[in-house]
Amino acid sequence: MSLIDLKKIDSYISILYFNNPLTRNSMTLEMGQEFNKTLKEISSEKNLIRVLILTGKNDVFSSGGDLELLKSFATKPQEENQKFMKYFYNLFLEVRRCPFIVIAAVNGHAIGASLSLALACDLRYFVPDGKYAFNFVKIGIHPGMGSSFLVKEVAGLHYAQELLFTGKVINGEEAYKMGLCHGLFSREEILEKTIEIAKEISMNAPQPLRMLKKNLYKVQSLEEALELESLSQSLNYTTKDFLEAIQSIEEKRKPIYKEE
Repeated sequence: MSLIDLKKIDSYISILYFNNPLTRNSMTLEMGQEFNKTLKEISSEKNLIRVLILTGKNDVFSSGGDLELLKSFATKPQEENQKFMKYFYNLFLEVRRCPFIVIAAVNGHAIGASLSLALACDLRYFVPDGKYAFNFVKIGIHPGMGSSFLVKEVAGLHYAQELLFTGKVINGEEAYKMGLCHGLFSREEILEKTIEIAKEISMNAPQPLRMLKKNLYKVQSLEEALELESLSQSLNYTTKDFLEAIQSIEEKRKPIYKEE
């Protein structure tokens, strides 16, 4: 059975679903490999999409790390586990390397590694009554899936300390106040609303979107930002989409971007 379902909305937008009803979409090795393979296939397509929405079936985003997988680590040597964990993390964190925008429509509970994955996406939307936690320390392990970096990046050190040291469970309202998500939608409307946001993004010029995604996570200082921005804009100026943008302004209409 496939653990990933892919659905195309239009030529610019696709939805990728986690689908493992037996384990509430837990993040197994098999799911990670299928997830990674699917993302790389999408990324290599000639007609590249502009936005991918990541969500879950079975009324849950993902229950996080798979219990059977976690149990297996206790019987293996430390060196083997470290090598495996880096490989495992990168299967899912491919979302950061994709050349398109990835939106997490977190349509239910997201615990541990699955919440870390949501933070690695470019935009994320939660449900008010969802349960969210970085519960790693509560199960006897250091936070993983990049969470010790991602929570600081998204919400700042102040909230990273609180959430990671305690492993506390918060709801969507609390997550929004902490800055962990960009907005809240009900379970019934979250997919529809994120598709609307995806459509708004997809109307923008594709080359700058791809460049921005790459540059946004590289920047460490204002000087580095200026270097990346000047390089990117100088390349954008040579495209047909830039000419289309100028012409649409002069003609007082919405631009139609085509160049990939």
